[in-house]
Amino acid sequence: MAPSTRARRTTFDEVMEGAFRLAGEDRDRPMRLDLSIDLPGVLRPWSDTEGALTGHVRVPGWADDHSAAGRLRVAPLTARRIRYTMDFTGRDGRRLHLDGWKSIDPRRPVRSMTTLPVTVTGEDGTVAGEGLLRFDLRRDLARFIAGARFPGPDPMRSRWRGQAGRLEVWYTTLTDPVTGTGFWLHHELLAPAGGEARSHGWATVFPPGERPVLARFGPYGWDRPEAGFLAGPVAHVGDRLTGTAGTIAWSLRETGGGEPVHTFPRWAWESELLPAAQIVPRPSAVYDGVVRFGDRVLELDGAPGASARIYGHGNARRWAWLHADLGGGDVCEIVAAVSTRPGLNRLPPLPLVRLRVDGEDLATGDPLLAARRLKADIGLPAWTVRGRIGDRALLVEVTQHPEETVAVDYADPDGAPAVCHNSERADVRIVLARRAGRGWETEREWRLDGTGHAEVGLR
Repeated sequence: MAPSTRARRTTFDEVMEGAFRLAGEDRDRPMRLDLSIDLPGVLRPWSDTEGALTGHVRVPGWADDHSAAGRLRVAPLTARRIRYTMDFTGRDGRRLHLDGWKSIDPRRPVRSMTTLPVTVTGEDGTVAGEGLLRFDLRRDLARFIAGARFPGPDPMRSRWRGQAGRLEVWYTTLTDPVTGTGFWLHHELLAPAGGEARSHGWATVFPPGERPVLARFGPYGWDRPEAGFLAGPVAHVGDRLTGTAGTIAWSLRETGGGEPVHTFPRWAWESELLPAAQIVPRPSAVYDGVVRFGDRVLELDGAPGASARIYGHGNARRWAWLHADLGGGDVCEIVAAVSTRPGLNRLPPLPLVRLRVDGEDLATGDPLLAARRLKADIGLPAWTVRGRIGDRALLVEVTQHPEETVAVDYADPDGAPAVCHNSERADVRIVLARRAGRGWETEREWRLDGTGHAEVGLR
């Protein structure tokens, strides 16, 4: 059975502030936690539930980490406790662990629900400092209540339920608007036909005019996190993306994103009836933070990009993919693929296209049905998709320059190999035309010079 599409979650933001004293010091420093919480199910007073915790830890002169991540257990009646555990990095690069809990006292419900003693320790367990934080009811209660949400299932959560022969991917691509540098994060869960599931992936930086810099991480075991992806030092949980792989390290915050783009039909993602399906939960996201590679530092401020997901039985026999940020929330997402299934592997590539223009997704309706009127010619260094979407004609031309394309070895759950040729520096031309008499008239045209995100997979 696929995960329920009706399950709800509880999300909210919380600010805790107070005094914090470092070990060996005789004075307090201010401490502030800006937290985002994502709990499974609808939170009720009698609940005993645990979910993801991300946020910003600030202690002037000692810590200022936007990428803190951990867990929150909420059990106000069953255990009379709300416990916060979180890992973060100090200004000196030291990894630290925060542990604190609100001890719920029915005689003092308001005070006990808003007071949080915390202890911070180093990796060796040595106490680095202790503090007492409070939730400011007068200042933050109205904002706290107004910000609480009960959304449906998070498409960034893992869909794997222990089956053999499954492949699950979380990937993020972005472009630095200042330097034109592209960045690609690939997080993967591989459950082979035989053996234990493992998590691994890679990070790749695409400096303009240079060979891409790629580094892998893993493999690690899989602990089935409730939210996002966690593997060793690498995490994509909530709006935080952090990790290290070889000479590459990153700490990013993801904001915005717009409505999800269902490149495959919505039913295909929810039912898992096809060999694989893709969705773009955050098609127009913005990224802030730092990427370090070698001795270089890339500081990102408002970098456009997207985070997407894949789940299924493995990679296609042959495929092409494009994510093109067209500005103003407009995007073009393409997956054109040939299945590995017998019989289906003899068919031409099936192009699934979603072109979002002014908030409208073209073509409307089921992308599989719309694909019958489109044709994909997959190759390197250039590939195209052309045909009809609704009452319009579409032409997409993609060029992946060899010197700015990286070849990455893939493996299916059954061990079959594939090679992905990826570039986050692709050139893209998209033409949308309408009928004009007996011919066609260009309605919109977009050109991306080195900011398209594209790949071609071959076997």
